[in-house]
Amino acid sequence: MSRINNVDIDKVKAFEEAIKGDPSKARKTQVIEGEWNVKEDKAQFKSTIKFENGQTVFETDSPTFMGGGGNLAGPMHYCFYGLASCYTATFATMASMLGIELKKLTTRVEADVNFSRVFGLGDNPVMEEVRVTLNVVSDAPEAKIKEAEELAIQRCPVVFTLKNPVKLTPFIKITRD
Repeated sequence: MSRINNVDIDKVKAFEEAIKGDPSKARKTQVIEGEWNVKEDKAQFKSTIKFENGQTVFETDSPTFMGGGGNLAGPMHYCFYGLASCYTATFATMASMLGIELKKLTTRVEADVNFSRVFGLGDNPVMEEVRVTLNVVSDAPEAKIKEAEELAIQRCPVVFTLKNPVKLTPFIKITRD
């Protein structure tokens, strides 16, 4: 097994080959289900997230200015965490595939969020810019690190989702007790 930077590049290459042989193997459906807590004693929203080898529980509580208790990470924290973790993972994978050994890799995501639209008090964008900074410690040439960065920007699923309109198809099911 060949691992670089905690990335199993043999598995990455095997999946890439599988996709080349059958492009339908590239498609994976992600499902998140959760429940809003209508009682005041717990997190506002809870979801059991299932993944390949297990599951974990995510809980959110909105900030106090949005009516929550501010006791847990809010939805925007998870959104930015998703960006940070996906972009970092994509960069680490691309760096590994290019043979770049990383000594350390950290990420910072920040954005100025304007909540006036949420309250119907304006048409300003909720966010105009999201800033992502990777701090890379490596002996690799700068040009090679920049190549990994460019590949990460092009290939990261969350970056793609933020940069390109994705069709949102909302449904509502009403049930009466």
